[in-house]
Amino acid sequence: MNRLAIYPGSFDPPTLGHLDVIERASKLFDDLIVAVGVNSSKNPMLSSDERMEALCNSVRHLANVRVEQFSGLLVHYALDKGAKSIVRGLRATADFEYEFQMAMINRRLSDDVDTVFLMTKWEHSYLSSSIVREVAVLGGDYAGLVPQAVNVVMQRVLSARQDRS
Repeated sequence: MNRLAIYPGSFDPPTLGHLDVIERASKLFDDLIVAVGVNSSKNPMLSSDERMEALCNSVRHLANVRVEQFSGLLVHYALDKGAKSIVRGLRATADFEYEFQMAMINRRLSDDVDTVFLMTKWEHSYLSSSIVREVAVLGGDYAGLVPQAVNVVMQRVLSARQDRS
């Protein structure tokens, strides 16, 4: 039996904390889908294609990991893919309350899919995509907060923004 898990997120942008969770989850499951959520009501810094590019290039070294886009209910996506597990990263206790709610509603929608929580390494515990976006947009050094492949995409996006200004 193939143990497939889904690691969902907006990944705007993917951080070293995300990569840490991906690498560790890839060791726990036979296959892992990093699922980039597409939400038309949000205004992301990186387009879904840019997030896909950044993630694909960041996980090339992991043979059992692939990156896909999804929209709609996560639990439906997981069931459509045949996944029995959803992986979620936790940074601190503040994350737990929200993640607990999401895990419970997903279980309510389908008791065939369980949520697995992975604590990020302590050195990434302060990282969030929103903090990285803010640092980047305000001209700070974000290179040590994201994988190199993400840095390349962000530099291109930020440079294009400056050219339009």
